[in-house]
Amino acid sequence: MRIAMVSEHASPLAAGGGPAGRGRPGAEGAQSVFVAELAAELGRQGHYVTVYTRRDAPARPERVRLAPGVTVEHVPAGPAERIAKDALLPWMHDFGRHLERRWAADPPDVVHAHHWMSGLAAIQAAQAAGSRRVPVVQSYHALGTVMRRHRGAADTSPASRVRLERAIGRAADRVIATCSDEVSELAAIGVPPRRVRVVPCGVDVGLFTPGGDERREPGGGRHRLVMLSRLVERKGVDTAVRALAHVPDAELVVAGGPSPTRLDGDPGVHRLRRIARDAGVAGRVRLLGRVGHTEVPPLLRSASLVVALPWYEPFGMVPLEAMACGAPVVASAVGGHLDTVVDGVTGVLVPPREPEAAAVAIRALLTDPARRARMGLAGAERARVHYAWSRVAADTVAVYRDAAALNDVAA
Repeated sequence: MRIAMVSEHASPLAAGGGPAGRGRPGAEGAQSVFVAELAAELGRQGHYVTVYTRRDAPARPERVRLAPGVTVEHVPAGPAERIAKDALLPWMHDFGRHLERRWAADPPDVVHAHHWMSGLAAIQAAQAAGSRRVPVVQSYHALGTVMRRHRGAADTSPASRVRLERAIGRAADRVIATCSDEVSELAAIGVPPRRVRVVPCGVDVGLFTPGGDERREPGGGRHRLVMLSRLVERKGVDTAVRALAHVPDAELVVAGGPSPTRLDGDPGVHRLRRIARDAGVAGRVRLLGRVGHTEVPPLLRSASLVVALPWYEPFGMVPLEAMACGAPVVASAVGGHLDTVVDGVTGVLVPPREPEAAAVAIRALLTDPARRARMGLAGAERARVHYAWSRVAADTVAVYRDAAALNDVAA
């Protein structure tokens, strides 16, 4: 298929450093990685992909080859400079007009929009392209209703976001949700469930693998708990720090946030250090700062347990990457974690924002190495079978073909 992807603020060219809070700063990092990995795998499977992203610097070339069969095009929409993603809405009409012109004579077989503003531009262009409407598949990556629920006054999304997300979901031929919880959230804002298909995020099972000599075993010092997270409050790092007070034989290693040289000036670091002091665990909490993407697998393999305790996650890559590395997981029972982590099999799910409950689960696993080993094996198998990018890309293409067939019938 000839596939157009629209990722207005998150360029796949920025994915080399890894997901947000690890190899590169900014909340768009995870989407950049997702688009890059999916596009590259589609290219490997013989499809032709063009990713359209906004030109955010004057020197950006018009077209860049990302991988075999995959090209990135920089779209002139708004000033050629960095603009916060929540401020891009006024430029989406210009983005859509550019796509209209590109597709007028030679439309793609399908367009896949990533993020709600990309959906606005994609639907505008698809309805005007060529002699027939191009089928549109929409992935939100995060929903406005969820962001407002969990971020409150800190949410900087445009006031019209939820209304426009509803309209996009009704206009798109198919909507891809990354987990079952997102299906319910979409239905709640008025997106018809019959339009929605679930395709999860993928994991690079060639990079995130079990094995190696990093694994720490009890008896060599404290147990190691590892977290990979941005240091914003809703990610639940403070929950893990407070839980550590009830797990006296463990250390907590947190990777994420600013670069190591900027830790002392970061407000999130100051907040967590204060919480650690108040909990009496300051000597057992290590904040590493941002780490490179290739540094993540050995860090995960070094863990006795990987801990992921956000208040909410649309999908949640950390438990999946940990499972792929053979590390058992203690994760909050929210969002995508409910799909990826099989409670009692690949890890343990706990209520969000409850340090004591997290501590109970952590202590139980740390005292049972055989159970942790079984969970590690089960997690690695689950990641390899269900979440490899090869399977995710094939399932995504099935949705593309479904959308195209639906569009043909409607025509």
